[in-house]
Amino acid sequence: MSDLIAKTAMDRRITEIIDPVITDMGFETVRVRLQGGNTPVLQIMAQKPDGTIEVDECAEISTAVSAVLDVEDPILDAYTLEVSSPGIDRPLTRLKDFDRWQGYVAKLETTELIDGRRRFKGELGGVEGGEVLIEIEENGEPVTIGLQFDWLSDAKLVLTDELIREVLKTRKDAGQIDEKDFDEVETVLDGSDEEND
Repeated sequence: MSDLIAKTAMDRRITEIIDPVITDMGFETVRVRLQGGNTPVLQIMAQKPDGTIEVDECAEISTAVSAVLDVEDPILDAYTLEVSSPGIDRPLTRLKDFDRWQGYVAKLETTELIDGRRRFKGELGGVEGGEVLIEIEENGEPVTIGLQFDWLSDAKLVLTDELIREVLKTRKDAGQIDEKDFDEVETVLDGSDEEND
């Protein structure tokens, strides 16, 4: 079974080089993309198994990964290395991500047309076998469909108030933000809910 961590052959080659380093440091590789331009950017998203990562930890990963990339030298041109967290509206790149974020809204894209479409947006229903379950609207009715994980070319969470609440609650419970800051954000989110109703 494939994953969406690396898309191109170069992304996969770089992932083979850096993933053992990132894993040995106690982190997980979420996504690797070498993006073109005048100065190419190597974007690496990583996290701890609990889904969090701090800025100083990104810097540690950057230092370690730079060292191994300097030795292996898979990228011929000069490039900029960017190590970051997956963010709140994170990409979903591994099958386990779809279970972890069950109940939240996501956008999925398939490589081939499935019933005349490639893009699906709806609430994730977890994983069954090798299929990702998603509830979509069809003729005004909610319908749960299964998409083979191998069919997916892209997947990411959609930024919603519920998702923001979940991420902030997790950070509060882990002691990464204090109660006062959490309450302030809750107040803002509750106010935006009223405006949207």
